[in-house]
Amino acid sequence: MKTKNKPKIKAVDFFCGGGGMSYGMQKSGIQVLAGIDYEENCRATYEANIGKDKFIKADVFELKEEELEKTLKLKRNDDELLLIGCSPCQFWSIINTDKKKSQKSKNLLDEFGRFVKYFNPGYVVVENVPGVLRKKGESGLEKFIKWVESNDYTVHFKVHNTSEYGVPQNRKRFTLIANRITDMELVPIKANKRLTVRDVIGVENGFTKIKAGHKDETDFNHSVPNVSKLTLKRLERVEKDGGNRLSFKNVPGLQLNCFIDRDDSFKDTFGRLWWDKPAPTITTKFFSVSNGRFVHPEENRALSIREGATLQSFPKDYKFIGTSMGSIARLIGNAVPPEYAKRVGQAIIQNHKNAV
Repeated sequence: MKTKNKPKIKAVDFFCGGGGMSYGMQKSGIQVLAGIDYEENCRATYEANIGKDKFIKADVFELKEEELEKTLKLKRNDDELLLIGCSPCQFWSIINTDKKKSQKSKNLLDEFGRFVKYFNPGYVVVENVPGVLRKKGESGLEKFIKWVESNDYTVHFKVHNTSEYGVPQNRKRFTLIANRITDMELVPIKANKRLTVRDVIGVENGFTKIKAGHKDETDFNHSVPNVSKLTLKRLERVEKDGGNRLSFKNVPGLQLNCFIDRDDSFKDTFGRLWWDKPAPTITTKFFSVSNGRFVHPEENRALSIREGATLQSFPKDYKFIGTSMGSIARLIGNAVPPEYAKRVGQAIIQNHKNAV
């Protein structure tokens, strides 16, 4: 019995960054037509991993629907089209960020919505911080959901922890999947087990022991910033496998003045990861020992660039191209974990196969 060739779902990834969402979608079997981002410094990493000439540098506030339609030869009302919007989320994040700098980003969902309304694709995915749901009126989410529901989409929206979806990291993310092909509510496909730090990093997983300040000149990028002698003394005191700064609070010269009599404040600062738990949320500052629980479980240093990427579920051969450790860490920390994106894509593909 011959099986009919099923149409391939094609995706356009808005606010694509370094390609975490696009890579995961490709792994699920979805064809990524292009990634769109305003930041030129994303281009080299995106094209090295997703495909040459697939990056479109554009400000979504200025990009016109007809222009994108012509550039990518898109069709309106295309059942096989998926539009993805993972807009920068600093404004809605609980992490202390400069809200004035990120003010413009608060309206990005409205801009993405223009393209959804124009193209009326078969599928829509929105991924962001949980804050967009907590303030769904202000963030534009409430209006967006009302529009897709009133235009015959079945909508799933919820905050998911990516640790349930094959990512060795506790990272809570708002995810919306809208589908007008069937009346099924689509949810990301869960993993069989929850991965821990031990499952993915450490010597047994190909990460040689290194010291603070190590520079890896290869594409593997097992590099880590140096620390001062005083910081090293602090790290030497922090208990292996989950210890924190309280280990040196009573040692003269090591306690930080800002934490005197404040044992319950920011306890993750100088904290080590646990081997047998998922990592904490990998932020853009994961390579700094003073910006969260980002100290290696047993070595006296922060996470390396490649370790942070691995905890974000990027494959070890994913190439990161940037001018500094900080610029690459920003690409990694801001990314959608590819494994999570893959499981969103699998739910869409499964639904489409059932509909054909």
